[in-house]
Amino acid sequence: MGIANRVALITGSASGMGKQTAQRMAENGAAVVINDIDAAKVESTVDEFKKLGFRVIGAVADISKGEAVKNMVQQAVEAFGRVDILVNNAGLDKAGPMRKLTESDWDLTLNVNLKGSFLCSQAVHGHMIENKHGRIINIASRAWLGGPGQTPYSSAKAGTVGLTRAMALELGKSGVTSNCIAPGLIHTPMWDALPEKDRNFLLTKQPTGRLGSVDNIADTVMFLADDDAGFINGQVIYVCGGRSLFSG
Repeated sequence: MGIANRVALITGSASGMGKQTAQRMAENGAAVVINDIDAAKVESTVDEFKKLGFRVIGAVADISKGEAVKNMVQQAVEAFGRVDILVNNAGLDKAGPMRKLTESDWDLTLNVNLKGSFLCSQAVHGHMIENKHGRIINIASRAWLGGPGQTPYSSAKAGTVGLTRAMALELGKSGVTSNCIAPGLIHTPMWDALPEKDRNFLLTKQPTGRLGSVDNIADTVMFLADDDAGFINGQVIYVCGGRSLFSG
């Protein structure tokens, strides 16, 4: 059945995996809500999508703040009548040895990656239950299995997996599914920002010897968001070229 005429809210969707996912959904007939904390990036993406004829609005919001999230969801409902699909994509990684990480590094990473996913899910699930249909798709990471120098990030993404499983049990009977995608090495701006030596080292750990693309993630989101995917619930789908087969 696809996602035609559904309403999708994708956090962190003004660039990277989120933007590609939003574009794919819009191309397949969904109305999309573009979210980012950067107003200029939101405006640019919305303008770009409108020129392509997509049904789109922008919502500038810090997803780690409850009131901002409530306002964002209300904005989506006022514009399109409901929210059918939530993709919790926004995230960041404060990496480094434990001895050098600060309390602020921990708080920021957990607030954006985990608390933000909880707040957004909490804000939309009532609308989904009322309509007896919903798809919550959380973007975790292969790093939830553990990774050196990623203590806050791995912890946040492990929490994202736990959040997904708990929501799947709580909301499944209401027609709302919750699933999780765990990307591996994907070519995004976050990857490009890494020092060359770090990129080269990470590629040596990659069974495929290459990066994944934002299209690989968008394809998987589209699969889980489909109206016909209602019996897939509480799962972690790895999109990592086999990187999840070992940790470290």
